[in-house]
Amino acid sequence: MKAINLSEEKIMKDIESGKYRDDYLVYNRRSTDDLENQKNSIKYQKSENVRFAFREKLPIAKLTIEGFASDGIVSERHSGFKENGELSFGGDNTIQYRVERPKFYRLANWLSKGYFKGVIILCWDRASRNKNDDNVIRKLMKMGVDIRFTLSTYDKTSSGELHMDIDGMFAEHYSRVTSEKVTIGKRHKREQGICTYKAPVGYLNEGNMDHKPFDPVRAPIIKKLFEMYATGEWSLADLARWAIEQGFTMPPFRRRRTEEETLAEEDDDVRLKIDAICRPPQYNSIHKILNNPFYAGKVIGNDGTWVDSISHEPIVRQELFDEVQIQLRKNNKSAHYADLLDHPLRRIVRCDICKRIYTPYPKKGIMYYGAKCTKDCINKNRSFNFDFITSEVGKLIVKLSFTDKELEDLDARTGTDIALLETKRFNQLEATERKKKKLREDLAYLNANRLTLLKAGVYTPEALVAEDARLQFELSNLCNAEQASDLAMSETIKDVVKLSELLKNVYLYYFHANPQEKEAIIKIIFSELSLSENTLKYKVKKGFQALENRFNPVYDPTGSRTPLLTLKT
Repeated sequence: MKAINLSEEKIMKDIESGKYRDDYLVYNRRSTDDLENQKNSIKYQKSENVRFAFREKLPIAKLTIEGFASDGIVSERHSGFKENGELSFGGDNTIQYRVERPKFYRLANWLSKGYFKGVIILCWDRASRNKNDDNVIRKLMKMGVDIRFTLSTYDKTSSGELHMDIDGMFAEHYSRVTSEKVTIGKRHKREQGICTYKAPVGYLNEGNMDHKPFDPVRAPIIKKLFEMYATGEWSLADLARWAIEQGFTMPPFRRRRTEEETLAEEDDDVRLKIDAICRPPQYNSIHKILNNPFYAGKVIGNDGTWVDSISHEPIVRQELFDEVQIQLRKNNKSAHYADLLDHPLRRIVRCDICKRIYTPYPKKGIMYYGAKCTKDCINKNRSFNFDFITSEVGKLIVKLSFTDKELEDLDARTGTDIALLETKRFNQLEATERKKKKLREDLAYLNANRLTLLKAGVYTPEALVAEDARLQFELSNLCNAEQASDLAMSETIKDVVKLSELLKNVYLYYFHANPQEKEAIIKIIFSELSLSENTLKYKVKKGFQALENRFNPVYDPTGSRTPLLTLKT
């Protein structure tokens, strides 16, 4: 008798209360990398596991949760070999990784909490084919979870542990070998000119890589499309309309399964429940057809180049295909603007995650900026208006200027800090002078003994010239560094304070400036602006780094030194 379908909230209360503490779940997994194996059939696994439960008198939980289990039987269609390579290190000496199988993750979580007595699985390779998931199973066993395997029995001895190790090792090894064989087989076939992928529209995919026959309905229409476009009198849109009039459709295909369908109970014929649909061709569909060398009898080889195929016959001659490519290039016109629209902040602000540019566009009299971020970009702020970004930049300008308290603190500590830095600078100058003396001695020796060094074979003429140039270059660098350090520290402090005062004045002008003037000020101060959510990140140009670096804790970890002064050490 099947369990009553209650709301998930009510079911969770029953689970947490211990209602199923003495019951078992059944776990079935259909692998995506071993389709020919009988053990891979969900139907076979169900029958064998339920028969085993009946024989061993193991009660199966009468539990039905949509997207997880039906009458205590959990089935999912997922590879047990693939695993997530990312690791997360916690603060309490924990290391975490992501379990790729959603139902297996939920099952392991509930078993670890003691909600069920155990689980019944056909064999080890239905539970896992990678080391990380192996560890999960073993941890559960050590916690007292009763994990039963229909086709195997593991003693609670060292021999049983060894048996388990061997089964886990062979399960993973089998997947590795299968993957390797498929890869090598496909590579070998590509070398021969065999099509190892799905043929495009106009050919039939009958499950045989060695033979891709013509589609008797679509192939003649595709040939006519090439001939018509080669005349130069037809556009792609016209060809699409003409093809639709001829009854041309794209091959039937099934839509991608939704998350609910992915988590639903898996049957061997689950894909048959999703109807395949033939859609009419679009403008870009015709373009892909005309641009595909497959129709001229080519396939993609191992190095990504097109090679002659032995799997299919060409629909069009190579000469006709080349004529169509010339016509496509001729009609491929790019839009070029003589004068760019005068929109402020063009190509200045980027997305901080995917680095895409925010492009300006006016809407209802307001200037907006939008970014076409990548699909995996987690930045949700895909657009903002001009006032938002200029307001945030204004806050940054104010932030870069010294506050009155910072100026007082700077004056109070300048004398002491400059004395410390001058001492350090003096020590550095002494070290530099010793290096310069050593380089001059090496140069003098090299010049005085050139002939001897050449005759003795210590240097070749080329090596001697190179060594002389190296010594001269190092000496020049030391001299330049010494000259750069001669600038007085007190003058540096004065210049930076003046720069801070100028920024304060600039902000007043910036506040009342028009959009173009604001853009000019931003370009003077900042080298990069990037937005993540509502946080504006920035990099200032070289002249303003002294003001920016005082916010960096590396420059003043204890507060005992003026961080601004460390820029000259």
